[in-house]
Amino acid sequence: MAEKPQPVRVLYCGVCGLPAEYCEFGPDFERCKPWLRQHAPDLYPDLLREATEKEADKAADQLQAVGISGEGGGGGEASSGAALAPKQEEVKRLPGGKIKKKEKQEVVIEKIVRNKRKCVTVVKGLDLFGIKLSDASKKLGKKFATGASVVKGPTDKEQIDVQGDIAYDIVEFITDTWPDVPETAIFFIEDGKKVAAA
Repeated sequence: MAEKPQPVRVLYCGVCGLPAEYCEFGPDFERCKPWLRQHAPDLYPDLLREATEKEADKAADQLQAVGISGEGGGGGEASSGAALAPKQEEVKRLPGGKIKKKEKQEVVIEKIVRNKRKCVTVVKGLDLFGIKLSDASKKLGKKFATGASVVKGPTDKEQIDVQGDIAYDIVEFITDTWPDVPETAIFFIEDGKKVAAA
């Protein structure tokens, strides 16, 4: 009689919960790397090589810093140079190696016409100023006596949709209600171009 096949044992990542061989496609591969180096070195041999190269670079930097600081005059320069190097590595990288840019703090207001008569005013970017969008939509709806709701936009970022054409009245309301939002940070989208409100 043939042997009964044994079930496959799958190693799951202790950080993201995916099978270890799929971590590189997961949400945060950088956080998984230390766990994978320790528990699954055979799956990612490049990680071990990368870790040993980083350790060698760190040791060389430390030796160089000690050598320069021993000369007397250049100690301050070496320590500041060594302090700047790790800061450059803290840049957030997206999958594919692209660098994630910090979002500008700006509020963008756009009027969308539907069915040639009805308008919807879209407000994006209030959350970048620390404003809770659900509270902001309630205040906007109350002030302009209309419907206002928080929805996900085309880029999966939350925005406020306000029924009606209130684009130019809304600037004064935003600056009065939330003093943290300067008028110079408010822009309109007109004919596909961004125009300053101020």
